[in-house]
Amino acid sequence: MIPAIVSDAPLSPDVSVENPSSHALMRLIERAALNPEFDVAKMEKLLEMKERWEKNEARKAFITALAAFKQNPPTLTKNKHVKFGATEYDHATLDKVSDIIGRALSVHNLSHSWQVEQKEGLITVACVLTHVQGHVERVRMEAPADASGSKNSIQAIGSTVTYLQRYTLLAATGLAAKGQDDDGVGASMMAEGVRADFESAIDAAADVAGLEAVWKKAAAECRKTPKDMGSYNALKALVAAKGKALKGKK
Repeated sequence: MIPAIVSDAPLSPDVSVENPSSHALMRLIERAALNPEFDVAKMEKLLEMKERWEKNEARKAFITALAAFKQNPPTLTKNKHVKFGATEYDHATLDKVSDIIGRALSVHNLSHSWQVEQKEGLITVACVLTHVQGHVERVRMEAPADASGSKNSIQAIGSTVTYLQRYTLLAATGLAAKGQDDDGVGASMMAEGVRADFESAIDAAADVAGLEAVWKKAAAECRKTPKDMGSYNALKALVAAKGKALKGKK
């Protein structure tokens, strides 16, 4: 629920801003803009309210879309065999993973991309999941350049970037390639029901103290599945957004 603006005088004797829709707020703002006597400070409050409402709606749309995506997730299979020295394994290549997941996400108005940084000897890759309404969530991982084998410096960086892109995408979407080895980030995921319960508890928190209590339990649960950075970052983002909303009510 979006709180009504608290003011010494009502905005209008016949207009309520309790639980407004985006269109209703815009109509109110447009009428206010045409009134030369309307308080500018109240206008700013209305715009802030509209922004908070839209962000919350975008967040809820993202959660709903991701849940729908996970109800019928795509199947990922390993399509490449790798062998060097005594090391030998199979894995799903980035192009295959990105193509399959990307098409499945688009059905639910979601898309993915990556952000790459290199600093102090570490390469950091963030997988960015974006909903068409604008809500964004990121999963970050970092590692040094992969200098194994006979790679040159550029190849070493490229190898690490590719590896991190693949596994951040798997972690962000909560997927794993069929038969994926336990050293993959997609393994050991938080149960969907557990994550959904925490999401509901965060959304239902009535005050900051209650929210902190929920986050304490959620963080403890996340420590049981340290490879599931997708759930950790998603819950953390929800807590941050809810905390901001609760503080805005004061």
